[in-house]
Formats: sequence, C-alpha cells, structure tokens
Amino acid sequence: MSSFGAALSEHPDAAAAVGEVVGAVVERVGAGPDVALLFVSGHPVADFDDIASAVHELLSPQTMIGATATAVIGGNLEAEEGPAVSLWVGRVGRAEAVRLETIRSDDGTAVIGMPDDAAVGQRTLILVSEPFSFPADAFLHASNDQYPGLAIVGGVASEPGGPGSNRLFVDGSLHTDGAVGLLLPEGLGEFTVVSQGCRPVGTPLTVTDATDNLVRGLGSRPALERLNELYESADDAERSLISNGLHVGLVVDEHTDAFSRGDFLLRGVIGADPAEGALRIGARVPIGTTMQFQVRDGDSARSDLREMLRTVDADAALVFSCNGRGSRLFGEPDHDARAAVGAADPATVAGMFCAGEFGPIRNQNHIHGFTSSMLFLYG
Repeated sequence: MSSFGAALSEHPDAAAAVGEVVGAVVERVGAGPDVALLFVSGHPVADFDDIASAVHELLSPQTMIGATATAVIGGNLEAEEGPAVSLWVGRVGRAEAVRLETIRSDDGTAVIGMPDDAAVGQRTLILVSEPFSFPADAFLHASNDQYPGLAIVGGVASEPGGPGSNRLFVDGSLHTDGAVGLLLPEGLGEFTVVSQGCRPVGTPLTVTDATDNLVRGLGSRPALERLNELYESADDAERSLISNGLHVGLVVDEHTDAFSRGDFLLRGVIGADPAEGALRIGARVPIGTTMQFQVRDGDSARSDLREMLRTVDADAALVFSCNGRGSRLFGEPDHDARAAVGAADPATVAGMFCAGEFGPIRNQNHIHGFTSSMLFLYG
C-alpha cells in the first residue's frame, strides 16, 4: 500500500462520482487513512453535504475536510467545466482537524478555533476558508506573529455566488462560514511552492506618499505619472498587458539588496484618482514600501512555475490555483496540474481552484492572487 492517493471523477451522477473516487483511493491506500481532503465543483451546492457525508462514511478517515470550488484538480487534469469530485488521502500520522470561526464585538473581530499546539515547532496548516465571512488576509498576517513556525497553505472556496454559496466540511460537520483546516504533524518533510502569475515591468520605486491603499507618490513623483511614463515607453504587446492585467508587487523584505522572483507580494490596481495623480491598490501600502508594477503574463507564469519545480521530486502534492489561471491565463487546459505531476506521482495529486490562495513567501504567510500555491509531501 502507498502512503498517498488521489482520484478525480467527472461523472455527472454524484453517487457514482463518490463511488469512483473512494474506490480508487482505497485500492491505492486502503480504508481509514489519516487524512482526507475533498474538493467538489459543478454539482449543485445542495448536494455537497450528501457527497461529503458519503465519502466520509465510506472512507472512514481519521480526519477530513472538504470545500466547494469553481473547478477542481486531480492527477494531470483540471476539471474547469462540468461536475467533478476530487479526493486526496494520506497516511501522515496524527493530524488535527481545525474549525475556525469569526467573532465580532465592539472591540473588533477575532478568529477562534486555532489549536494551542499550532505555535509549537515547525508545522503546516492546510486551510480552506469561506470568502465572505472569514478575514483571511488579517488572519494570515496575524499568524506570522502568533505562530512563527506555522506554514499555511490552501485557499478561498470559489463556488460562484454571494454569501452562502460555498460549503465547507470538517469531520461530519457542514458549514457555510469561517474556515476549516488540517494541522499536519511535525516532521513530514513538506515543501511549499508559491508561483505567481505576473512579471515585473519598469523599475522598483519607493512609495513616498500614501494613505491606506491610496498611493499618491512613487519615487517623489505622482504615482499615476509614473504609470503613464511606463505605458508610453512600452511596446504594443506590453501596453496590452498593462491595460488588461495591471498589478503591483510590494516587496516582502526591504533588507534584500536586489529584488527578484519571490520577493514581491502581488496586489491588483483597482482604480485611479486623476485629480491627485494617485493609484488605489488592493492592499494598505505604508510609506517607504518598495513597489514595482507587474503584468499578468501566461508565458512568465509558465516559466516561473517550471523553474520553481525543476528540482522537486516528491511523493504527493496538493495544488491550490487561482481561478484566473487555467485556460484563461495559459490558453490551454491542465497547465498547473501537469506541472505538479511532473514533480510528484500523478496518482497522488489533487486540488482546487481558489478565489485567493494561501502560501508563505520568505517564511511569512500571505494571501495571493493569480498564484498557484502547492504543498509537496514526502513519506
């Protein structure tokens, strides 16, 4: 028997899909694995509880989480259209189920449910959150201080729709809010890859005037003027990328002498204020931050992921890719899945498309966009 297994079913009948994925992983790993992760797309959301409950009953894992998504991954396939069920299981030792809830009071918002031993040693938390009720960005930021040895990998459930459109599952319990996770035991030999779907353009500049997420000054000149200057100096192909997928990269570690791939936290440009010559960014930007414009580029994303996986040879992988990647970004199906199975056995690769991805950069947990966050395991 193997330590890990994964299976994908695109059968339109939910019961048949459950039978296919459970049968495949039991044949490879056996019943009663230590952990199981379930990802469901395309099936009616109302059926998710039946699917998750049936998998849980048939498989009998020690602990299990699940989530809805706009698309799921299994082996070298990305099921971007139609119904699909993806199941991943592993024998990893004792893992701990995590159920996080948000509590609001006059003093602010707090997240409760983290295990006390999450702060002990070097561990990995696989986490999936509901998009409207859970403050993922704030939680990940706080985790860097509260749990300095904890790497958080996962993403935001992505079934289209408003509040209540997504479902989360943990050990027999169904939820429409908060987050669910698996805290893995220490010492598994995990390796995390966070590959971003953008490339830098222009030069890095210091933010010299900003309030919250409104950046007025870049290098002591109006931010909008800097952008216009970049656009005018670009060729036609790059102008098209600037017009259709402009982002900024915020340097994670200002003590770095030279900035390269993996040094930036990517955020979208969400608006402009011509009167102030300012740009509005999808994050608070303190004065003194080093910022560089970035464009979304399938070719760069492809080469970035290829380079990051060049030396990876793992036993299993979990893939959390942005729902803006896939065929939309690469012009072809299955890109991230095929990259993952080049670094791990295809029979042990599964995942989901997310509305935001979790993964560490320079040992700091962040939420990302247009990113593929992958967790590789050995055992």
